[in-house]
Amino acid sequence: MSLFESAAVDYARHRPGVPDEVVRLLAGVLEGIDRPVLLDLGAGTGQVPAALVPAMPRIARVDLVDADEGMLREAAARLPSLPSAGTIAFHTMPAEEFATPHAGYRAHLLTCARAFHWMSRPAVLAMADRVTAPAATFAVIGDGSLWTHQARWTSELKQLVQSYLGEERQAGTTGVYAEPGRSYQDDLADSAFSSIAEHRFPVRRTWTPGTVVGYLRSTSFAHPALFGGQHARFEQEARSLLEEHSHGEGLVEDAVFTVLLARRPGGGL
Repeated sequence: MSLFESAAVDYARHRPGVPDEVVRLLAGVLEGIDRPVLLDLGAGTGQVPAALVPAMPRIARVDLVDADEGMLREAAARLPSLPSAGTIAFHTMPAEEFATPHAGYRAHLLTCARAFHWMSRPAVLAMADRVTAPAATFAVIGDGSLWTHQARWTSELKQLVQSYLGEERQAGTTGVYAEPGRSYQDDLADSAFSSIAEHRFPVRRTWTPGTVVGYLRSTSFAHPALFGGQHARFEQEARSLLEEHSHGEGLVEDAVFTVLLARRPGGGL
C-alpha cells in the first residue's frame, strides 16, 4: 500500500488550498515568459495547477507527476482546461523518474507542494536540472500539518491518534515518519538551484469537526487502513473531541505558508 492509497477523494475535498498571495507570487515568476511550461511534482489532486492556471492565461503546458494513479485521476477531473489549446499531461511515476516528454521540452516553473519530504531530494533536483529552462524557478511549498500545529485541540487530537497507533508518527503502512536529516535550503544549496529566496505567508484557517475528520483520512499518519477494525471507533471519538473544542471561535489553525524560490545562480529572483 502506498502512503496515500485510496485517499484521493478525501485529499481533494479536505486538504487546504493555495492562498491567493502564493498564487500571485508564483504567477509573477513567469511574467515576461511567452507560453510558459509548469511542472508539478508530487502533484496529488492538482491543487497547485488548479490554482495557478487561471492566473496564467499564457500558459502553454502543465505536467503533473505523482506516483499515485488515483490522485492524478482526481486531478484530471478538477483541472480547468488551458487557454489557447494548451496541453495538460499526467505522469504516474516517482518524481525523480520524470523525463522530458518530447524533444525541446523545458519547464519554466517547477513546483513541489507538501511533498518534498517524501522524495529522494538530490535525485529530484538532478532531474529538475535536466528538464528545466536556464532561468527556471524551483518552488518548494509547505505549510506543516495538523500533526505539527501547536494548539490545544490539535494536541489532544494528536494524543488520540497516538493512543491508537503509538507515539511515533506513522507513514502509511510503510513504517514511521522520519524528519529530513537536513533542511530544504541545504538540499537546494547543493543543487543547480542554489540561489534561494524564502517567502512566508501567515494563514488563518477555521476547521469544522467534519473537515478535520476528512482531512485525517487523507493523511499518512491517520489513514483508515492503519486502524484496522477500530477506525469507526476512532472517528467517533475524534468527532466528539473536536465538537468539544469547536464552540466559540471554532477550530482555528494559524499556519504559515512557506515558499522557497530557487534558481540557478545569475537567474535572479
